[in-house]
Parts: sequence; C-alpha cells; structure tokens
Amino acid sequence: MAIPTTRTKEAAVISVNPDLCTGCGTCVNICSDSSLMIENNIAAKSDSSVFGCIGCGHCMAVCPNGAIEIYGREISPDDLFELPPKEKSAGYEQLLSLYQRRRSIRKFKDRNVEPEIIEKILLAAKTAPMGLPPSDVHVMILNGKEKTLAFAKDFSDFLNSMKWFVSGWFLLLMRPFWGKTNDEMFKGFIRPLFKVYTEKMRDGINVVNYDAPLLMYFYGSPFTDPADPIIAATYAMIAAESLGLGTCMLGAVHPFIQNGKSAEKFREKYNIKYKSREGLIVAFGYPAEHFRKGIRRTFAAVNMVN
Repeated sequence: MAIPTTRTKEAAVISVNPDLCTGCGTCVNICSDSSLMIENNIAAKSDSSVFGCIGCGHCMAVCPNGAIEIYGREISPDDLFELPPKEKSAGYEQLLSLYQRRRSIRKFKDRNVEPEIIEKILLAAKTAPMGLPPSDVHVMILNGKEKTLAFAKDFSDFLNSMKWFVSGWFLLLMRPFWGKTNDEMFKGFIRPLFKVYTEKMRDGINVVNYDAPLLMYFYGSPFTDPADPIIAATYAMIAAESLGLGTCMLGAVHPFIQNGKSAEKFREKYNIKYKSREGLIVAFGYPAEHFRKGIRRTFAAVNMVN
C-alpha cells in the first residue's frame, strides 16, 4: 500500500520511454525511494521501492531527454514547467532584506486585498516543501473585513462558552496531570488571552484578527506532516511582504478549535474540513503604519556539534 493522504492512497505510476532513455542513471541517483534502476542500459522500475513512487517528480524533472513521465498522486507531465533563469533569482542580500523588513502588523488600512494579489500569495505558498506529496495542506480564506470580523465575533463567543477551561478550579485540578510548564502557560498566557479576546470584543475592539481585510487559515488532515501547514503559511507571509502587504501570525485560534463538539460546530460553519495537529491563521492587509527601524532577533541557543 502506498503512503495515504486525503487526496490519494495509491502509488504513482512511472513510465519510461526506451526510445528516449540513454541510461545515464540521473533518475536513479535522484530517486530517494529506490523506485528506479538501470536494466539493459535503460531506466526501469525497480522491485526495491520502499513506499512505491510517491510522486515527487524529481526523476521527471532531471531527465535530460524527457524520457520519464509520472502519473498519479496528483502529478503528471502537465505539471512540469521551465525553471526561471538563475539570474532572476533573489540573491542572499535581497532575501535577507525582505525577511528583515517583515514585521507583525496589527493596524491595517481600510482597503481590501485585490483578488490577483491573493492568487499570487497562493501561487507562492504552493511551492512550500512538504513532508510527502501530494500536499495535504488545506487553506480556508476569508476575504473582506466584514467576513473577518464575523469570524472574530464567532470565535469570541466560542471562547465565552469555554470559560471553565481557564477557571481556577480547572487549572488546579489539571496541574498534577499536565505539569508546571503547562500550568504557567495557562495562567500567564491562555487565561489572559481568553479575557482580552472576549472583553475587548464586547467593547467593539477586535484583537482576535485586528480587523484585517484578509485571513488565510493553513491546516492539515490526520495524514499531514505537522510542519506542512506552518511552512506553507510562512511562504505566504514572505510572498505577501514582497507584494506590499503586512502580515501577522495568529497562532492562538487553531488550538482551541480542534477538540470537542463546540469546536466541531465552529469548524463546520467555516468549512474547515479536518482537525489538524498543527495549523496557523495569517492576517493580511495594507499596513496603516510603516516601521523605520528593525529589531534584531536571536535564537534561544545555537549549539554547534563537533
């Protein structure tokens, strides 16, 4: 059986044109699943494949003669395209500049994000690396301040129905089970978050998504590599920065809408198809303010192993 996803549970099919194959072995060297071998001086499907062809397309993309075609797992020769010339690629200094200019934006202009900009963001995000193809990342999009505000109000109402989750008696009861670190996180972050989300919304102030004109929720399925939605969301943020938008990661919503009947109803209302181990909402919009300085960040530690 091939590696399952929500999109397919079958292995891809490898097709080699013997009239075009020269037996150079490039495809064999690039295949990480041992799905190919050289037999009688041409490429052929091997019997030692670990998972069956996963449909990464590497062999098809490196073949100098176009002798290999892959079908299945949401890939075909129609998905091949010419790589942009190297001179069009951003250099390190350009890339670093883009990263350094991005800040978390929480004040947006009252201006919608154009559909063509949304398409460009998605096009860039689709290039994000994935654990195993085909990507099982799903994207829920809310375009327009009216829709994002309705989402924020619904989420605040949802939190109001879960106040017991941050009550003193519940935290005291759970401390022996989830330990000191989780106890500190709930008391120092989760409980204040509940309070500010719900009380600010009652006062007409939206700090759930800051009245952003565009939200994208990247999430997975039970089959998804947990990192995939986060990486795709990061690519979307960087693409948006290059297009003149500001962005902000909204990480607090995802964990609360994963478990329980109320969470299930919330997901159904917004056509969120699956519970997901990891997920991330990103707010997009044109910044109301512009930063004049950057702020240097650091890692907690960098340990070079000899």
